[in-house]
Amino acid sequence: MKNSNREKINKITLVAMFAALAAIGAFIRVPFPMLSFTLQILFTTMAGLLLGGELGALSVGMYILLGLIGLPIFTGGGGPAYVLQPSFGYLLGMIAGAFVTGKLTQTKDGKPSFLRIILACYAGLLVIYLIGVPYLYLVCRFHLEKTIGADVLLTNYFLVFMPTDSIKMVIAAMIGHRLIPVLRKSAKKPEISDAEEPAN
Repeated sequence: MKNSNREKINKITLVAMFAALAAIGAFIRVPFPMLSFTLQILFTTMAGLLLGGELGALSVGMYILLGLIGLPIFTGGGGPAYVLQPSFGYLLGMIAGAFVTGKLTQTKDGKPSFLRIILACYAGLLVIYLIGVPYLYLVCRFHLEKTIGADVLLTNYFLVFMPTDSIKMVIAAMIGHRLIPVLRKSAKKPEISDAEEPAN
């Protein structure tokens, strides 16, 4: 039971830590029209890698929830009205991206190959853009009443970010390849019940 409680505390701590890292990543940025280059995707991808699909998504979701209730932890501030920001779709995409990345790296032995990890990172990244780019278009078209052509949408809000995001995926994969076996081995350690604890 003690091991079980300790494991729960460790999971809660890691979820909170990656939520905090996502917030920090929002402020390490290079401004760009309607979007910014930040480290958020690096941290949310690592959340999926190191926490697994469910907990990774929970961590990113916690970060977004805190921002929506008013904490100024998004790149452009915070509050419920932030859902009308063109970039908000990318934040939603990070929840799904962390989930996909975490799920794709789950293996029976808890030791996914580097190739599997990096492909999972890119799959998660693709999910982020599949949600973020259409969301940006819809907000611009129907809320801001600003039409963006398909070529501009593809170039300015996808292709221009891919080189730096690709580097982030490689970094996340390298870190994940070293840490995933350690974290998942620790999580799989058999629990010792009170009845099985050795007598003093």
